Amino acid sequence: MEHSALTNANDTICAISTPAGVGGIAVCRISGPNAISIADSIWHGRKLSDTDSHTAHLGEVIDSLGQPLDQAVATTFRSPRSFTGEDVVEIAVHGSRFVQRELLNALISAGARLAEPGEFTRRAFASGRFDLAEAEAVADVIASESRAAHRIALNQMKGGFSRRLLELRQSLVELVSLMELELDFSEEDVEFASREKLTLLAQEILAEVSRLHNSFAAGTAIKDGIPVAIVGDTNAGKSSLLNLILGDDRAIVSDIHGTTRDTIEETIDIGDYRFRFIDTAGLRHTDDRIEQIGISRSIDALNRASIILMVSDVTQPFNAELIDRLTQLPQQVALVAILNKIDLSTADDIAQRTQQLPARFTTLPLCALSHAADNQLEALRNALVNIADCEAGTTDILVTNARHAEALGLARESLQRVLHGLENGISGDFVSQDIRETLHHLATITGEIPSTEILSTIFSRFCIGK
Repeated sequence: MEHSALTNANDTICAISTPAGVGGIAVCRISGPNAISIADSIWHGRKLSDTDSHTAHLGEVIDSLGQPLDQAVATTFRSPRSFTGEDVVEIAVHGSRFVQRELLNALISAGARLAEPGEFTRRAFASGRFDLAEAEAVADVIASESRAAHRIALNQMKGGFSRRLLELRQSLVELVSLMELELDFSEEDVEFASREKLTLLAQEILAEVSRLHNSFAAGTAIKDGIPVAIVGDTNAGKSSLLNLILGDDRAIVSDIHGTTRDTIEETIDIGDYRFRFIDTAGLRHTDDRIEQIGISRSIDALNRASIILMVSDVTQPFNAELIDRLTQLPQQVALVAILNKIDLSTADDIAQRTQQLPARFTTLPLCALSHAADNQLEALRNALVNIADCEAGTTDILVTNARHAEALGLARESLQRVLHGLENGISGDFVSQDIRETLHHLATITGEIPSTEILSTIFSRFCIGK
């Protein structure tokens, strides 16, 4: 399928690209073969068709009745050096809703049509300005809400993920070429590469595909906010800890057991990351049906968390059942024991309590949480950022898109069959077929094997004007 078939390249489209509503300015984007001539038809000032690409010009826009509408700045971008790869004009006007509406009406009267959601980015993909993974990253950059999420999306938009996929595909092409040469010369006494070398190459490719696939959990957590569950016994200080972190009395604090009946969720940025804190109901046996529902939701939050803060009152025995439940969680879940009320216990008692915790726990002693010192809060924040740094790893290439993760999972399955075939002497034509299947799955990520249905779904999620 040709990419040009995915969009009507004969149409000239227009839309407001800035957020909806009133602002200091609003930017209207026009793209297509007649973008410059249509803009000229509603423009008083230097003729835009005579201007150079990437130049801005002051003038006046005219409404559909031929009346002056607003003073504006028009910037021209000539094909192929534009976002869409087509001729583009961006007109900046004052941010009145009336001005925006009348500007669009004037452009539509002059021959443009209103753009569909994501149509500008879809045209950029169709013209080869972006591959599909890079195009999807445009939406992630727009939606990013933390420095870490923005860094991952920007790296993908600039082609970091696509380049890694290209390297993998080149290695796979080398592998399948050697396999098929082996088939072509099967009756000759010629060896282009030993099965051992081919197996080693397949193992290296499988390891990288698996790493990318496994990074989806961390990538999604960073993109959407790292989920942090605050768990512990009733009256251990969970709600006090949430209030301390937020710097606000978000959760009700009381000496009455079972005060928190449901999960309370709040987000806050710490360092480069966005954290999604979930204050849970105290875990205990109870006959109260409402509290039982809250405890059930607490357990669900616990199972979804990337970080778990277990709050314990050091003046009370540890909840052995809770500790056992937590240590059975996957190894990638970080466990932090918040030892509350250390000011009410001796140093020896605290040391002895710490030794009772499994090695997986990071311990963080705090004074009574209702009046913890600033340095203790800073220690907690630093601990969370350090855990997030470890979760993010040393690479900026983290998978944050469910479609990409699914394709990588399918590629991993076919690569496992490749490796099984190489290790067990299976005929090379069967192994080659599995290699080509892997290439297919990786190509769907960048859109080299496009599907109209998939592309329509992807770009429909973009806002109009992008």
